[in-house]
Amino acid sequence: MYGETGNKLVQHAKRTQALAHLPPYQTEMVRAVTREVRDLDKDVASILEPFAGSFNPSTEPATACALLVNHLCMRRNKRCLLAYHRVRSDKLEEMCWAGIDVLERQPQPQSHKPGSEAPTMGTDSNSSSLSPEEEEYVRQYSDLLAAYKGQWTDIDLTGSLEPPKDLFIDVRVLKDAGEIQTEYGAITLTKNSQFYVRHGDVERLIAQGYLQRLS
Repeated sequence: MYGETGNKLVQHAKRTQALAHLPPYQTEMVRAVTREVRDLDKDVASILEPFAGSFNPSTEPATACALLVNHLCMRRNKRCLLAYHRVRSDKLEEMCWAGIDVLERQPQPQSHKPGSEAPTMGTDSNSSSLSPEEEEYVRQYSDLLAAYKGQWTDIDLTGSLEPPKDLFIDVRVLKDAGEIQTEYGAITLTKNSQFYVRHGDVERLIAQGYLQRLS
């Protein structure tokens, strides 16, 4: 049925809005909706072909109705595609502003063992959760964001707008981050070590997943 796959894409987009991460790109669904639009366009062309450009809707109401239905189906599918990609691009931009390295967080290739659950439609367990176009978009957007922030080196434009409740916090290092400079000197962040540091010095590292704040 026309529009069914497009509706599934919109449902995926709605679920994505409530997730902290970006789910795998639904390649097969996007291709199916695109093929459906092309098929509908061919149907419209074949319907209009006998009229040789002189079609009059008032004299051919049945044909006009068929053309209208096809046109509305194409328009709806295009809007579903736009909505799906808009939600994903907004999520990618949000992650870039939060200081999250989106490309670094992509899953590593995994072998598919017999008897294990197979990948869902439109996903590939051995590939990135982003499409190639999304990966390129993230790279270019990150470059633009870095250039924009570089104009104000004394202001952290990606920092939280809410003032911290605690000036100093306890943190645990989840993965090695090397040496960082703080207001009170340099510290080396090695995995599983704990520190009592100023919140502003490690806020970005917490957002990037290097550190975990301890209650």
